[in-house]
Amino acid sequence: MNKEVVAPVLMFVKELSSSHPFCFLLKANPVIQSEKEKVYVNGKFCKDPKLVTENDFFYASGLNTRNTSNQLGSAVSFVTVNEIPGLNTLGLALGRADYAPNGGLFPLHTHPRGTETLLVLEGTLYVGFVTSNPDNRLISKVLNPGDVFVFPIGLVHFQINIGKTNAVAYGFFSSQNPGLIIIANTVFGSKPLININVLTKGFQLDKKVVDYLQKQFG
Repeated sequence: MNKEVVAPVLMFVKELSSSHPFCFLLKANPVIQSEKEKVYVNGKFCKDPKLVTENDFFYASGLNTRNTSNQLGSAVSFVTVNEIPGLNTLGLALGRADYAPNGGLFPLHTHPRGTETLLVLEGTLYVGFVTSNPDNRLISKVLNPGDVFVFPIGLVHFQINIGKTNAVAYGFFSSQNPGLIIIANTVFGSKPLININVLTKGFQLDKKVVDYLQKQFG
């Protein structure tokens, strides 16, 4: 009797490049009349190169100074393919982070689709990332203006201003849409909330502590 054998299939997904140097997110193009005529790359519509304009490569005031008067003392802005359609297939995005003096923090977070290269323009930052299991090593460094630090794709990392003046840094990503997952918001502020027993056991915390954190972030 023949038995059917099912072999596992591994799939590796990467942002696709285009044979043309650019491929655009098409918001509204009257030239395309039907679904069959539309071309998608990385989930975005491609635009006919003949219809390209300077605005496909431009985003006004995308990385201006942001207000850091909040609980974390930081503010972050990103420019991705959603802001600049011409980034589609180029594997590039960028961001700016402003940090208040004496502890302005960009908390533990990860970018699931891109490596980040951080360039400090002003101030002094203590930054770091944690390697994956089973080592969970903290790799950290104090950065000054002009210093560069790399956060590998998917790893949890942070930046905090340890100086007495404002700090500014730019991040350059190896993805047109690197994504952002802030750990505390994700774990304790999910909608709906994660079952409290999952969190108390997983983090070895008292239920009162988890309840407090869920109220803070929920």
